[in-house]
Amino acid sequence: MSTSRKHAKPAILGGPKAVTINGTDANRWPIITDEDQAAVLQVLRDGDLSLHPVTRELEDDYREFFGRRHALAHCNGTAALLAAFFALDLEPGDEVLVPSATFWASVVPVLWVGALPVFCESEPFRLGLDPEDVARKITPRTRAMVVVHLWGMPSRMTELLEIAKHHNLRVIEDASHAQGATWRGRKCGTLGDISVFSLQAGKLAPAGEGGIFLTDNDGYMERATCLGDIERIIELPMPAKRFAATSFGIKTRMAPLSAAVARVQLRHLPERNRRRNDNLRYLSKHLERVGLDTFLPPAHLQRVYFEYLIRYDPERWNMPVEALIKALQSEQCEIDLPRYPLVHQQPLFTEGHFARIARLEGRADIDLPIYRRDALPKTEAAGRNLIRLPSFPLARRDLLDQYVQAFEKVLSHAEQITEAYKTASVRCTQSTMPNTQEP
Repeated sequence: MSTSRKHAKPAILGGPKAVTINGTDANRWPIITDEDQAAVLQVLRDGDLSLHPVTRELEDDYREFFGRRHALAHCNGTAALLAAFFALDLEPGDEVLVPSATFWASVVPVLWVGALPVFCESEPFRLGLDPEDVARKITPRTRAMVVVHLWGMPSRMTELLEIAKHHNLRVIEDASHAQGATWRGRKCGTLGDISVFSLQAGKLAPAGEGGIFLTDNDGYMERATCLGDIERIIELPMPAKRFAATSFGIKTRMAPLSAAVARVQLRHLPERNRRRNDNLRYLSKHLERVGLDTFLPPAHLQRVYFEYLIRYDPERWNMPVEALIKALQSEQCEIDLPRYPLVHQQPLFTEGHFARIARLEGRADIDLPIYRRDALPKTEAAGRNLIRLPSFPLARRDLLDQYVQAFEKVLSHAEQITEAYKTASVRCTQSTMPNTQEP
């Protein structure tokens, strides 16, 4: 770190703020242009707001982009995941191996088909499923696993696919964070028996709301269609078309206005990923030199960045992560803790409500699991001391340099900041203590 930066006083100790450039434009997302507006206006002018062909054109785009046999658009990624679990024809009490470090939609729809999530540890280097724990938790009732490429980092697919093959497990790939990422030259979204993308507004190819179901299996496509696409069932080969009058009771079709946006966003995905990746590789290179872990991928992976998380070691600087975050926020950095709580620790599971959703309560033939908050210590450790920065999709280098300067200033004054943080914490505690003296 440069001498001038090293000796600059942090803002939290009274010095000037490191970040003086407004980051609003640098972090604006999604990027909406005249092209998106024209696509939406065309659907509006055509007047067909429910069954416009743009939705099928979007499915064609995804089939071509990922080289898969089938694509089915959904109203959101959660619906696409529900379709994926339904497509596997799981039976009551079947088990699905899942991560806890993920958004809840990767897990909770399992319950609605009567199956049970079995939470597995996450490994610390890519934050995906730990293959060793996955292998330990397989039982005669295990039918599938959910692989999530968290934050855009491909999971350890070599081991996970081998486990799935050995135990005849189906793989549902939740690639919602990883549009454009590759594993050994293969695109994420082509690695599972069924792969799912969310197109929610924060994703890398957003539609506002939407989801995509991808598979090469005709039977899975048929069941997913019967579940929720009430117009498409009549086109299925016999005998499935007999369900056209009712479907299986759910409507999951994507709105054409969302599909119009999604088509434009997918066309621009490679270039926008490239710019975001360039910015975050540049930032990562400098933060690694400072001593932070930025989850740089191994050579056989091309990661992307749905969000940008880094790992901080508080023991190295003897400064709590909370003190680091507060000090960096004082420098005008946009920084905070990760936003996904661990799913296995949520009341839905720890209080037993899952059994009612899965319609398994009172079933004598099924041993219901007990979900303990402390069941995944490695996952808790892997997620501890992670901090979240912007993903800088449109940033210039001068803003990134200011973020680096902020880290250098704060970390070079860790001792003083920690002392000030402890003093402030004691004062805060004292000011909120009840008055125990008699009036």
